[in-house]
Amino acid sequence: MRIGYGRVSTHDQHPEAQHDALTAAGCEEIFLDRASGKLTRRPELDKALLSANRTGDQLVITKLDRLGRSLEHLIELSKLLQTRGVDLVVLDQGIDTSTAVGRMFFQILGSIAEFEHALMSERTIDGLAAARARGRTGGQKPKLGPRQVRLARQMYDEVGDDGKRKHTVQQIADEFRVTRPTIYRHLAKAGTS
Repeated sequence: MRIGYGRVSTHDQHPEAQHDALTAAGCEEIFLDRASGKLTRRPELDKALLSANRTGDQLVITKLDRLGRSLEHLIELSKLLQTRGVDLVVLDQGIDTSTAVGRMFFQILGSIAEFEHALMSERTIDGLAAARARGRTGGQKPKLGPRQVRLARQMYDEVGDDGKRKHTVQQIADEFRVTRPTIYRHLAKAGTS
């Protein structure tokens, strides 16, 4: 069975062209979403995918950009269809995954997506290494500066006439407007706690 799917954004209010093309392609059921391609929730696509669930079914779309939010999403949908034995037909681009050329096209797309992901990972690693070389590390900036850490240490080490600590960790934390774990962390870095 041929199941048609189309999508129009809210700006493009004319789904008739897609509907007509899908009807002319012999689609028995047609599902049309009115949503941005970036939205993750597209109820009519969900219905089309439920209908196209038997080996030999075909999901027909007019253009590739009507189906997926991104290349990664397209490949994910393609894999889902492939596991079900459902072919994808893209009318305007002449893609049909029931043919060897159509399958090759999607394998090439998959390879490009993996390559793009690998490049992004490499760029991230290179960027972090460059930042570390300049003395910058990831994460949040320390809550206390070096001067404040010295003052916190002095307050912590200060002993009263009775031989007990003059300030509790909670009092020190309140003084610097931070939490007790922050004080403990900085005291541990500055010396023994």
